Amino acid sequence: MKQLEGVNLRKAAVIGCGFVGSASAFSLMNSGLFSEIVLIDADKDKAEGEAMDISHGVPFSRQMKIYAGSYDDVEDAAIIIITAGANQKPDETRIDLVHKNVQIFKSIIPEIAKRDFKGILLIVANPVDILTYVSLKLSGYEEHRVIGSGTVLDTARLKTRLGEHLQVDSKSVHAFIIGEHGDSEIAAWSSANVSGIPLDSFCEMRGHFKHKEATREIAEKVKNSAYEIIQKKRATYYGIAMAVKRICEVIIRDEKSILPVSSMMHGEYGIEDVVLSMPAIVGKNGLETKVPLKLNDEEQKALENSANTLKKILQDLDI
Repeated sequence: MKQLEGVNLRKAAVIGCGFVGSASAFSLMNSGLFSEIVLIDADKDKAEGEAMDISHGVPFSRQMKIYAGSYDDVEDAAIIIITAGANQKPDETRIDLVHKNVQIFKSIIPEIAKRDFKGILLIVANPVDILTYVSLKLSGYEEHRVIGSGTVLDTARLKTRLGEHLQVDSKSVHAFIIGEHGDSEIAAWSSANVSGIPLDSFCEMRGHFKHKEATREIAEKVKNSAYEIIQKKRATYYGIAMAVKRICEVIIRDEKSILPVSSMMHGEYGIEDVVLSMPAIVGKNGLETKVPLKLNDEEQKALENSANTLKKILQDLDI
């Protein structure tokens, strides 16, 4: 893979200026990663309002240009972040959103593909694994250039919960949520550790011995986090905005960090032709290589079930 050519590494585009898009743009403004951010929305006034509001914070941050634009403005962007889509309502699953948001993507992705865009497409809208698959098929781009935010946020939620449970810095916790970003997601407990110490051993060191009950409860809380937030405040956006910022900085700085992003499966774990969130090395070219996790039999079976859940939905889509 060659380094990205013909792109402005200091430019990002955000398509969709709802809660997630505007929070992501605000997070990116504060990050200093970019000197130019273009906001695009079907509602041009909304994009202009968000661009104006965010740009008024520039004097307190780093110098940059933030403006509302059109698809013509994405051509030289290093990263296009797509957050456009219907919002998840209380009591609605991410999968319930699929048909509405696939239709929206059928209008967005061909518009991008018409331009000479050579950067990375970062899909954030839900259901993210399905929409990443749809984006790959509709764009015709190389697979390494089209990634989804996947379970990056779910993994952060898992680390947060474990850090609270063990009273240890969450950055010292190494564990992944894998599979679907949704109800069939899996906490890969068998590979979890705290600074190299197996999770069960570290738990016992901290006075916790009921491992099965604790891990079941933590995984359930992580899975239901979004539902709980949506029930209380109608939408989730700050956590995912920080996840978007993290993925962007890994790409722009070529960090080669390992993140559980959405990518196409090609026989790994016996799974084909479906996009799942799995750990991968991410850098300047997008997805560099997948990182094989050693799963136990229960996790392997759960991952296959997660893949089948998504495959059934893909079969009903006209793409």
